[in-house]
Amino acid sequence: MSVLTGTWTSNFIIANSIKLHYVTQGSGKLILMLHGFPEFWYSWRHQIPEFASHYKVVALDMRGYNDSDKPREVSAYRPEAVIADIKAVIEALDYEQCILVGHDWGGAIAWGFAYAYPEMVEKLIVLNIPHPAKFKDGLWNLEQLQKSWYIFFFQLPILPELFLQADDYRAIAAAFIDMAIDKSTFSSEDLEAYKDAAARRGALTAMVNYYRNIFQGLLDPNRAEEWGLLRVPTLMIWGEDDQALCRELTYG
Repeated sequence: MSVLTGTWTSNFIIANSIKLHYVTQGSGKLILMLHGFPEFWYSWRHQIPEFASHYKVVALDMRGYNDSDKPREVSAYRPEAVIADIKAVIEALDYEQCILVGHDWGGAIAWGFAYAYPEMVEKLIVLNIPHPAKFKDGLWNLEQLQKSWYIFFFQLPILPELFLQADDYRAIAAAFIDMAIDKSTFSSEDLEAYKDAAARRGALTAMVNYYRNIFQGLLDPNRAEEWGLLRVPTLMIWGEDDQALCRELTYG
């Protein structure tokens, strides 16, 4: 049996003029889960059945990832485009609100969505992604600059894709194994699933294109005034040994 099979079902939805893949289980209020880089819906495999006993859980492949469409334009991965996807998904599923859960890039999009459409977010849960204003300010301290080297590397053409693809997608596997405190967390089958998703045609460029838009989006200094008081119940969950983000980004 494939590790991708489980108690959930796999579906596609047309949202914001592109085809997005998701898996779902349960019924009731909507919990929408957004994955990070370099992941896909599979990162929520343990949470889906747990929450499905009380909610309709939808774990999305965000645009550019795994089985979802992969627009070729770099600008197609600006945060506002992905935020528009989330709105369209909620509406296409015939919901007015959701409990929005996001990790890493999924968390960054979740922050942006909650600010853009607070009336559509019953609750916001973010995992290891700071508030956008805090991230923008904190990125420029020396420790965080050292941790964030890859953000600047990903601005280059072609080289990031070659790096991620090299040696049978070794960097993709390393993103999980090297950063994990418990090295047994990810099985060889798990790692193959992540590598297979990254190997989809156009996926690597699409995944990196999120970063190629970061300075025109989440870290744009001209957007600082947008990040005021968020009137949505919010929970932040943070792994203190995160190797990419300093825990100080949670302060304030």
